[in-house]
Amino acid sequence: MAITLKDLLETGAERLSLELLWGEGHLNREIEEKALNRPGLALTGFFQYFAQRRLQVFGLAEFTYLKSLSSEDRAARLREMFEKNVPGVIISRNRNPLPEIRALAEEYKTPLFRTTMITCHFINECTLILEELTAPHERVQGTMLEIMGIGVLLQGQAGIGKSETALSLIGRGYSLVADDVTEMVRTGGRVTAFAHELTRYHMEIRGVGIVHVPSLFGVSAIRRDATLDLVINLHPYKNDADEERTGIQPGTIEILGVKFPYYELPVSPGRDMANIVEAAALNYKLKLLGHDAAKELDEKVIGTFLRKAGK
Repeated sequence: MAITLKDLLETGAERLSLELLWGEGHLNREIEEKALNRPGLALTGFFQYFAQRRLQVFGLAEFTYLKSLSSEDRAARLREMFEKNVPGVIISRNRNPLPEIRALAEEYKTPLFRTTMITCHFINECTLILEELTAPHERVQGTMLEIMGIGVLLQGQAGIGKSETALSLIGRGYSLVADDVTEMVRTGGRVTAFAHELTRYHMEIRGVGIVHVPSLFGVSAIRRDATLDLVINLHPYKNDADEERTGIQPGTIEILGVKFPYYELPVSPGRDMANIVEAAALNYKLKLLGHDAAKELDEKVIGTFLRKAGK
């Protein structure tokens, strides 16, 4: 999937402390390679292996070198780089661009950015964002929470009580990631969930309206993102005989090619769904630690029958 400078700015402006200095009309330029480049060798005139398809990051070393040159030499070295049609130039450490950089950016219609971050930290974080933007992505209906380190996605039909259940869990000290609509991105074998930028940290409670979660419960009640571990579907209660009673063989659901444990929880008057969801998440955490209550009970029952049959 092609990434543009506009995508990067919209997604990472806050995380990268990124400011556009020039080039608003040219943000449709594509970033062809996810890695970033520091053009130190290029500024000395060596372009044999110059990574011209990457974003160019000017740090302390590049600035110090450029300032050691005369204005004519500085402009000549920079022009050679801009002639390669690089997608964009980023200046770290909140430095003001040298006059030659600004002039050449305008001449070659190359967007110019500035960040307050240290160069190495910016490169690391920006690379992560570029990975996220190019990774498989999916938008799913559901409310995402983190419960004791377990990422839980609550799904179910409209009005079933997903947000109300989430609100109760937040009141118990757990964290909201996204309400109603959750963005999913896969990196390797892990799926990370997060909220859309516009709705982040907000919830819709029927009869109340939109609420801002950190204002009500504090900043500890929110998470920017969380790894998905468990999917729970809330549905109207139908027939007790149709419900899972042992949990020996839990269902699975596939999201972005990765399979996750899947639980169907019936909703009926008097059931404390927040308590049940909390128990499901903690039970899953116990399984990760090697303690499976359902299998242990099943083995005890079978062992008891075998001992009686042996008599």
